[in-house]
Amino acid sequence: MMISHCTSKARTSLLATGKMILREARVTTAITNSTMSQNQQQTLRYFSSSSSRNKSSLAAVEDDIDFEETEQQTRRLGEEWKDNLGRNDGRDNEWLTGPRDEAKWYTGVKPSNCPGFENGILRSLPFPNLTAVTRKSAKEYLDNSWTLYEMLFAGLNGEDYFYRGPFHGLRHPQIFYYGHTPCLYINKLRVAGLLEKPVNAYFESIFEVGVDEMIWDEMHKNDMIWPMVSEVYEYRKQVYATLVDVINRELSDETPTRVTQDHPLWALFMGFEHERIHFETSSVLFREAPLRSVKTPKYWPPLHPSASVGRSPAKNPQEGVHFPTNPMIPALEEETTIDLGKPNEHPTYGWDNEYGERAVKVPPFSASKYMITNGEFYEFVKSGGYMEEKYWCENGSAFIKHRNLRWPFFWKPTGPAGSHEYNLRTIFSEIDMPWDWPVDVTYYEAKAFSRWKDEKSKTLTRLLTEAEHHVLRHETHNLQAARHIPEADLVMQTNSVETANFNFAFGSHNPVTALPPSPLGHHDVMGNAWEWTEDHFNPLENFRIHPVYTDFSTPCFDGKHSMIVGGSFMSTGDEASVFARFHFRPHFLQHSGFRLVTSEQAAPATHLNHDLWEQQIEQKEAEAMSSSLDNVYETDESLNMYLGLHYDYVAEEEEGDNNTVPAMISHENAPLHGLHFPQRVAQLLTRLVQQHNPSSSDLRALDLGCAVGGSSFELAKHFHHVDAIDYSHQFIDAAQRIQNEERISFRIPLEAKLSQTVLVQAPKINKFNIHFQQGDATKLENFSKEKKYDAILMSNLLCRLPDPLQCLRSLPIADKNGIVLMVSPYSWLEEFTHQSQWLGGYPDPVTNKPFWSADHIEHIMTEDLGYSLIHEEEVPCLIREHQRKYQYIVSHATAWQRQ
Repeated sequence: MMISHCTSKARTSLLATGKMILREARVTTAITNSTMSQNQQQTLRYFSSSSSRNKSSLAAVEDDIDFEETEQQTRRLGEEWKDNLGRNDGRDNEWLTGPRDEAKWYTGVKPSNCPGFENGILRSLPFPNLTAVTRKSAKEYLDNSWTLYEMLFAGLNGEDYFYRGPFHGLRHPQIFYYGHTPCLYINKLRVAGLLEKPVNAYFESIFEVGVDEMIWDEMHKNDMIWPMVSEVYEYRKQVYATLVDVINRELSDETPTRVTQDHPLWALFMGFEHERIHFETSSVLFREAPLRSVKTPKYWPPLHPSASVGRSPAKNPQEGVHFPTNPMIPALEEETTIDLGKPNEHPTYGWDNEYGERAVKVPPFSASKYMITNGEFYEFVKSGGYMEEKYWCENGSAFIKHRNLRWPFFWKPTGPAGSHEYNLRTIFSEIDMPWDWPVDVTYYEAKAFSRWKDEKSKTLTRLLTEAEHHVLRHETHNLQAARHIPEADLVMQTNSVETANFNFAFGSHNPVTALPPSPLGHHDVMGNAWEWTEDHFNPLENFRIHPVYTDFSTPCFDGKHSMIVGGSFMSTGDEASVFARFHFRPHFLQHSGFRLVTSEQAAPATHLNHDLWEQQIEQKEAEAMSSSLDNVYETDESLNMYLGLHYDYVAEEEEGDNNTVPAMISHENAPLHGLHFPQRVAQLLTRLVQQHNPSSSDLRALDLGCAVGGSSFELAKHFHHVDAIDYSHQFIDAAQRIQNEERISFRIPLEAKLSQTVLVQAPKINKFNIHFQQGDATKLENFSKEKKYDAILMSNLLCRLPDPLQCLRSLPIADKNGIVLMVSPYSWLEEFTHQSQWLGGYPDPVTNKPFWSADHIEHIMTEDLGYSLIHEEEVPCLIREHQRKYQYIVSHATAWQRQ
């Protein structure tokens, strides 16, 4: 895309892309050259040269230094994607131009041999019931999903659009999605324990993580060297063969298998449904592509017959002639309750956000008989609605100005400027405008139309909500019906264009009058086009992350994603299910339209303002901490115990050099080696730094979870500066008092209600290179954005945090050679850490194999965070309960160095 200037946000995004490339390159360095093709090695060298070339620019962003680029430089950087073209003497482009040779394109089953093929057309199979899965049924659903996806990509003409990013810069180029779906199959099957090793470790790194739709003015994230299409084609062949092998090995036709959420094969069906999501989302990207870059694939379902009637004028459509009048129809006359959520035992696949429950009270409302049509929306466009600020929210106004929108994106002007003559772009072609089809718009455009409509008709309208949409659905195939009879979910039935336009019945929308209405009189409640709602994407009560795909939903519970309901003509499988709950950013297109609603009461919608959502999370964490840490670590008993653990002490009445109170009654084989635990772990970290980073001076250390400071004072003997943080106010107060050489007394238990008052023996060192402060180890980004440490000590902390993974991800360690010493007994308890956040200590819910904390932490530190393990040992710890009872703990110490 040519642009005349580059905003600071775009420049920042460009450099962030550079960091992404370098990060991917660093990942690939761990992969042996034997697993990489010559082109992949060239790609890696390209990354390396790019890193030197752009080093100063990357540093500029990191230091928040503004800089200027010329327009010529901006254009050059914006077109680096072209470096992907013609890398094998044009053979890929020749292969990809024009109609595909089926024998040389499809890596699985050819469309004409594929389940779902009938009368020269390949359509989707019904959504499968997983009660009795056979080898044959799983293979058929694989073949249908796999070949549908490759048939879509047969619609790209030449190699250009495989690499050219979409015009808006909000998604990767299509080469990513061509490789992404097979990559996810492999990675999730490995997580589920069905595969032991990657098929192609390099591809399964760069194709693993897609992008959210980001903000609407980010660009250039896609300027990188990708693998060639022919290389990804070979990878897809390998993955398909691997999937067939898994199916043949794990399933039989003689003994069907019930596949539930805790079965390893759930990951296989996860791959199927993930592929079907991208089948639809990529079709939108194809619809946004230049016509010269696409062509209708052979065996693709035809457009709805109404597209070829040729009766539509290019402008000034007439209501009642070219599009229907759209009255408001009462949907509910008395308040009712809608129970959302999919039962855990339901025999179809579901994404994590579908499970749980919520009872929503829905007050009386009326809804438009049809979704808003192109014809209705035309008047809004012609009257200048896109240029009237009063109809648009602030973000919506900024969005249409950025895009310079004056009409819906898929409307294509055919006459002079101002004539308001339009055609409609479908996925692969441009047709006469069907004014009676639902209009494809963003949430912002839908809301602006609603405000314009209110002003014009003196009404008060809005979009519908998730719960209201369930009210509109047909009683024989709504949530309640499908809970009792799974096949009541229409997507589980054989395709029928007489019911709903989804599951790939047609290759386009249909007129809003084409299919029969629900019993309440509303058309296209399911299928044809997604409907925007007033709800933010949100978790139901008792929502639980599925362990095989931990970040499918949760990143989008942010108040920035609007729910879409009902499915479109391209929706297949779970997307078209009555239980489906999907979402997009409000500026995004997704074969999506809307319906208007009127009601005298507030919308029964769930809103998650981004700040509010974070506040809710923080409140939950605070409540958890209040019920655990505040009640445990802010008590006198806890303070006494930790002072006894961290310091030697003397009897109060006998203070003096030789009046130290023994830490334990003398006896044979007394485990005195478990004493002075805080000092020993601090000494261990000091030795490791001296061994692995001997040349450094003015070293800085962070004692994270310092408690009352015993380890902090020990670190201060060797480090130039020590920061010490603990969540407990009482602990920090005690440490500061010791630092200020105040007299600190506490009581040690003797027997039952008997105790003795003792005094802390403060360490005799320079204590003023330590900075004690209260803080949260899971929110280190708020502690300091500038400080980096040569050493970090985390002593018996990890299993007492509400979100230990967040702590690990935000450690402010030095970029090179910094050492983290983690010491933990892995004593996970619900009172401190919700089980969904435990890093181990439970049977894997998929494989039922033990999920050990040490193994998971090693994976996180090495694979995700770029550390290497440099030391490991067991460290005993003795904690006094009274003079004849002690806790004997063996903590696991692991030291990690940043590479």
